[in-house]
Amino acid sequence: MTGKIIKGIAGFYYVHDGNKTVYECKAKGIFRNKKIKPLVGDNVEITILDEAECEGNIDQILPRKNSLIRPAVANVDQALVVFSILHPEPNLNLLDRFLVMMKYAEVPVSILFNKVDLSDEAIIEKYRKIYEPAGYEVLFSSAYEETGIDMIRGLLRGKTTVLAGPSGVGKSSLINMIQPEAGMETGEISEKIQRGKHTTRHSQLFYIEKNTYTMDTPGFSSMFVENMEAEELKDYFPEFQDYEDECKFLGCVHIGEKICGVKQAVEEGRISPSRYENYRLMYQELKDRRRY
Repeated sequence: MTGKIIKGIAGFYYVHDGNKTVYECKAKGIFRNKKIKPLVGDNVEITILDEAECEGNIDQILPRKNSLIRPAVANVDQALVVFSILHPEPNLNLLDRFLVMMKYAEVPVSILFNKVDLSDEAIIEKYRKIYEPAGYEVLFSSAYEETGIDMIRGLLRGKTTVLAGPSGVGKSSLINMIQPEAGMETGEISEKIQRGKHTTRHSQLFYIEKNTYTMDTPGFSSMFVENMEAEELKDYFPEFQDYEDECKFLGCVHIGEKICGVKQAVEEGRISPSRYENYRLMYQELKDRRRY
């Protein structure tokens, strides 16, 4: 039978059958010999060894659509990055780092600002104007007022989604509203996964409904692309491309050049100053990293 790995720890892999059963599996030695490591999110073929105890062996890893390093997960369809719109105000530098990382991995991203019950239309419009011109879908919700829940449910349905965002922005509340039963089933699955000594915190997918899985991303604050050259960074800010024809030099990095279409667009308000400033900060970090 086929299933999806939702957690892997200490040589055990927990495979969800797409319904309600999780099988505790070992990977065959052939994977070790070929230096292939199963990942959370991998679709696999398994042989059931003990139906009553839900134990099996992984026989084959099916072809991957993609894979991420942090978090370590395969076959991601999209990412949903969640920030509160107020209390606390969103850290846009952190948000822009995540957007660069996901674009580098070719994973589509939607941005969700939660807690709009604390906000007003002017603040909502401010964030919409920053990110919609960059090509991102910008969504707004309130876990407190239970608004936007159907919209989020529709976005997640039928996909494997990486959820990201700092703590305290309401991710858990939103997921519990989207699928209350998921918490109950997750409880049963967690009991099996955490049985015995395999209790260390690792990446884990949560089953929401048929063909629908989410992963909450730990370690969000340290995200960045390790091996990118500084000169490449501009390619991961999509809104820059519309203005690069107005740059004097081919390969302009939009930092020190005097005649630069991107810098001109920032001055005229066509590109968000916060996006450009975060670009400058990341560019300098990449330059400094190469220097040392």
